[in-house]
Amino acid sequence: MKDEKAPRLAHISPDGMRRQTVWEHLENTAQRAAEFARPFGGESQARLAGLLHDIGKYSEEFQQRLAGGEKVDHSTAGAKEAYAMRQPEVAFAVAGHHGGLPDGGAKTDLADDGTLLGRMRRTVPDCSAWKSEITLPAVQRRRLPGDGFTTSFFTRMLYSCLVDADYLDTEEFMNGRPAPRGGTDLRQLLPRLQAYVEKWWDAKTELNQKRCEILRACFIQGESQAPGLFTLTVPTGGGKTVSSLAFALAHAVACGKSRVVYVIPYTSIIDQTAEVFSAILGPENVLEHHSGSDALLQENRLDADAYRKVLATENWDAPVIVTTAVQFFESLFANRSSRCRKLHNLANSVLIFDEAQTLPLPYLRPCVAAIGQLVQHYGASAVLCTATQPALGPLFSELASGLPLREIVSDTKALYHFFKRVTLRNAGVLKEDELVCRLCAVEQALCVVNRRAAAQRLYAALPEEGRYCLTTLLCAADRKRLLKEIRARLEAGEPCRVVSTSLIEAGVDLDFPQAWREEAGLDSVLQTAGRCNREGKRSAQESVVTVFRLEGQEPPAMIRQNVDAARSVWQNFEDVALPEAIEAYFVLYRSIKGDDALDRKKILSGLNGTMEGRIFPFATAAQRFRLIESPAVTVYVPLPENAALLDALRNGQCSRETYRRLGQYGVSVYPDHLAKLLAAGAVEQVDGETWLLTDAALYNRDMGLALDVETGKGFFV
Repeated sequence: MKDEKAPRLAHISPDGMRRQTVWEHLENTAQRAAEFARPFGGESQARLAGLLHDIGKYSEEFQQRLAGGEKVDHSTAGAKEAYAMRQPEVAFAVAGHHGGLPDGGAKTDLADDGTLLGRMRRTVPDCSAWKSEITLPAVQRRRLPGDGFTTSFFTRMLYSCLVDADYLDTEEFMNGRPAPRGGTDLRQLLPRLQAYVEKWWDAKTELNQKRCEILRACFIQGESQAPGLFTLTVPTGGGKTVSSLAFALAHAVACGKSRVVYVIPYTSIIDQTAEVFSAILGPENVLEHHSGSDALLQENRLDADAYRKVLATENWDAPVIVTTAVQFFESLFANRSSRCRKLHNLANSVLIFDEAQTLPLPYLRPCVAAIGQLVQHYGASAVLCTATQPALGPLFSELASGLPLREIVSDTKALYHFFKRVTLRNAGVLKEDELVCRLCAVEQALCVVNRRAAAQRLYAALPEEGRYCLTTLLCAADRKRLLKEIRARLEAGEPCRVVSTSLIEAGVDLDFPQAWREEAGLDSVLQTAGRCNREGKRSAQESVVTVFRLEGQEPPAMIRQNVDAARSVWQNFEDVALPEAIEAYFVLYRSIKGDDALDRKKILSGLNGTMEGRIFPFATAAQRFRLIESPAVTVYVPLPENAALLDALRNGQCSRETYRRLGQYGVSVYPDHLAKLLAAGAVEQVDGETWLLTDAALYNRDMGLALDVETGKGFFV
């Protein structure tokens, strides 16, 4: 019962005119958190977490803090109460609702330690006044079947419900009104997709008829299949992007799912997928969220739809989200409230993992386990979507027992034979000049190599007309410009010879008559093959993809074992593109790496029990789970169109918006390359990870940043 005699305050509005009591904030947060947790049956514990999370604000010390006093720990009190009630999951969530989920710690931890067990030893300010206003419900601790990882995952989802509810209630009070959140119901989006593809059904060519068969199967299976784990194995050119969306929307509507989350491995292709979905569903319904899409939140500069989308990046409260594997999986293993707010919105969703073969090997076990948790315990359906399925069945059987993989499109082997558009040949060892001669012998060709230096050398040796070099030494703005030129020349039948690193292999819809691929993993070779005869305008016999080794060059260390596994498949299969050959490749590759390589940082084993003596090491796991572990720094290149932005950086005006707009002009540079640039006086440092190129002669808009800095100026003449 609320005590009207002694109201304690949780918040004061920025203008000082309005007050929110602790009681009001706890009740509002508890109600929201319970609603968020309802899809996975965690509402009672979420409500308890909401009621307890800020009871520390009942203390006199916190009330003085609102008047300008010293900072007060107001979260430990509620965590101690939950722990005494034998609700450890609630205790973790409450303890971390500001500072992040802590490590569980050990029984020997002291009060000054930041672990949960350490904090249970702390003496907190007297906040017993909460007992006169709050009546705690009797709550049964929810015990899910499974191991410790299942419990840790539930704790993280409970935490997500709490922190999002806390943020939203605080936001609404501070603003004096609810923020514009949410979006169009998926039941209204499905008819938009159906109307968009209506013109396709009357297909005239055999190829388009087959694409329609795949699309139709996705609509039908989406409507008829019960929630679960699926594969969508569609060869390159089969239209899997729109087909996977068809399955997702049909399945979401049929099964009452809340949203669709599309997970893409590379930022280089996320824009075009988001553009396709926006054209179909309306841009207001598609949220694009990755490291380069964050915008500065300035409500007065945004229209209502844009403002809603900016807010939705905080908690993914949108109908369709297009994001990266880095954003998705690092959030699932994060411990900070800002990264975890969105997690509860993955419950009761349809999750599409595009190019599933690219799931990161060093984190494959925790990634598979997390997908399994979402499907088994949180009402999600997941689809592994690719032309080269990575044979994850055994891992799912181990880490998500009883969760079968169901293929959406039947007879994938027949599809492979139908869509076979190229002939793969292994040419063995080639000298660079011999490779150049072969490329010069045809008017249009793609050549993919493993090293950026090799790409630049080959490019320099080609005839100038229609030659292109695509590597990460080019900034994104120039890569996008060159891809547009390449596409136009290919369509016009003009000379077009492209030398590229692997960045061209996924999602880039170019169509070359012939291609060459330096020896790599089988999945990479087949991705290159997907850029050859993509539209099936030529016969497979004349559309040759040649695999080669460059004389005097061993494969880079990071892909050496991929190459070893691919070599074995070449020896044992006449056609290495067959589905059974692809499966054999992935099984062999993972066996060569060994089980330890699938969880290199011991993330899964740590969250399943202890990590270095600490129970449930949420904070430690978050520090270790980094899909991109690169020593590279960003060097921004000076171009006419970004001069004002670079001046802003030099003058210390480093806002998020400035960095976002500069993102398309950055080049990733590794330490040895940076050292050469520094020695030449060609860069200046803005902060610890950001540099500006001061010698503009070292950047060529058709070739990128010079690797050989000493000779760079002459090289680009």
